[in-house]
Amino acid sequence: MKRRLFCEISPITYKISITKEIFKRNIRNMFCGLKFATDITNEKLPVLVYRHNSLIRRKLNNVDLQLQENKAVNLTLTTPKVNGVMIKPGQTFSFWNLVGNCTKEKGYKEGLTISNGKINRGIAGGMCQFTNLLHWMVLHTPLEVIEYHHHNGIDMFPDFGRQVPFGTGTSICYNSLDYMFTNNTDVTFQIICYVTETHLCGEIRANKEIKNSYHVYEEDAYFEKREGTYYRHNKIYRKCIDKKTGNTIENKLLQENNSKVMYDEKFINKEKIRS
Repeated sequence: MKRRLFCEISPITYKISITKEIFKRNIRNMFCGLKFATDITNEKLPVLVYRHNSLIRRKLNNVDLQLQENKAVNLTLTTPKVNGVMIKPGQTFSFWNLVGNCTKEKGYKEGLTISNGKINRGIAGGMCQFTNLLHWMVLHTPLEVIEYHHHNGIDMFPDFGRQVPFGTGTSICYNSLDYMFTNNTDVTFQIICYVTETHLCGEIRANKEIKNSYHVYEEDAYFEKREGTYYRHNKIYRKCIDKKTGNTIENKLLQENNSKVMYDEKFINKEKIRS
């Protein structure tokens, strides 16, 4: 039998492990030498680099709808902490450094969480939708992602109005799993974000035009049944294109996903099943 990790023994050991990781992160942030982006302004930078909207309430199989409503509250509380932040040349964006610990005392509600490949619930659940949006936008800029986590090879929910390729989502946990990117350009960038009745909306803006455009896409996407279990496969690429010439500068494989399907096979797109 596989030996359990210390964090898996009980809820108490799990909390001890999380507290330890938070302490380690705080120490690293103090001595890492990074300049974290903290300046926020209400004035938008003039150049729109990329825009994306993310549906807040999704039809998720066997998930309490109240958790979707709670997620909307959590996202609404978080947007003012990120909206308008400037990422100047040489600075690094850290989600948790800006947002801080999302607690019940601050008004955050219980939402959907994913832990050890299982659906759960917890205070401030659903926050990964925020970093999902950020990550998708950042991939369309020259900003460099330096910390990114995703849900470890599992496909938890069937597609519902999917707008972005499977496998580009993020996994975050205060303050052990962060989402971070660095500005190694001579351009100042800005994140704009807000919540409507239906969507989490975001923009990345800049103080001047950037030289290249970016296209993120998937290839080799299919479902495959192995030993009685379905797996989802795809490859995520990012193409960098020179705006002046239209020439492709780089076409890079970002990641390859081979994820175990965790939902009923009746929800799988039959046209994508590879025999």
